Amino acid sequence: MFDADQDHRIRLAAFNWLEAQVATHGDDVLPRALLAQGFTLDGVRVPLLGPQGIFKPKVLSDAPLSITTAPAGPYDDAFGLNGLRYRYRGTDPKHRDNRGLRFAMQYRLPLVYFFGLVKNRYLAVWPVFVIGDDPGALTFTIQVDDRKHAIDHRNEPVLLQDDHGESRREYVTTAVRHRVHQRSFRERVLDAYRRQCAFCRFRHPELLDAAHIVPDAEPEGEPIVQNGLALCKLHHAAFDRYFLGVRPDYVVQVRHDLLDEEDGPTLVHGIQALHGNEILIPRDPRFRPDTERLERRFEQFLRA
Repeated sequence: MFDADQDHRIRLAAFNWLEAQVATHGDDVLPRALLAQGFTLDGVRVPLLGPQGIFKPKVLSDAPLSITTAPAGPYDDAFGLNGLRYRYRGTDPKHRDNRGLRFAMQYRLPLVYFFGLVKNRYLAVWPVFVIGDDPGALTFTIQVDDRKHAIDHRNEPVLLQDDHGESRREYVTTAVRHRVHQRSFRERVLDAYRRQCAFCRFRHPELLDAAHIVPDAEPEGEPIVQNGLALCKLHHAAFDRYFLGVRPDYVVQVRHDLLDEEDGPTLVHGIQALHGNEILIPRDPRFRPDTERLERRFEQFLRA
């Protein structure tokens, strides 16, 4: 028999643990090993994901705790206008994992969604709810809700038919879809540059960004690695504001007036010393900065 109180207690503990990990890491992109290890509740380890995309730890009896889209996985999970289209496990609608998600939909149970950005790094999104089931297409429809609506004041799962719930979840799901694209770009760029600044080799990911060569607001500003540079916060800001530019041959050029300026060590060592240096580029030639985009950006730098 389904124990709603125990199920609720485990899910709430998982949500609280995730909140703590995000606070500790300063990011909602978490390593797979940490998520697979999970937390301990009443002396029992509760992992948050496993080898399969639809994951139910042993402490839960009926419904999964999480769903996962693996990096370059076999399923074509994708965000659409109404939510995430999440593929069945296999092709049998009656597979126990598919039945588990159907159970979660029936009882309106909140889950965690892990989106694999790059190998071993996952964006954690919660709570998500199963709101639709299409056996013909072998897919479930998933929507994201605001974290404060995961559990209501009575400590029960939030019902999906609340007055403003549908429009709220559509809004939150759209925001998460945008965040998935942003974070995917960042993680892929940082991976290509071996998680260090292309200008100064600074290696702390917490202070690294994925900078667009051609800004994302422009037609050629696609979120692809060839249009990105891994830069520390200082050099990202300097690059965006045309304090310095990168020639198509991967050489840094500092604005002439800054080369003549006298200031403290940050300007001397952080900006002026970069003039004439070659940037770090990805080892894989497929991911190196696109020279046409660099040329276009460098022309803007010269005009600025």
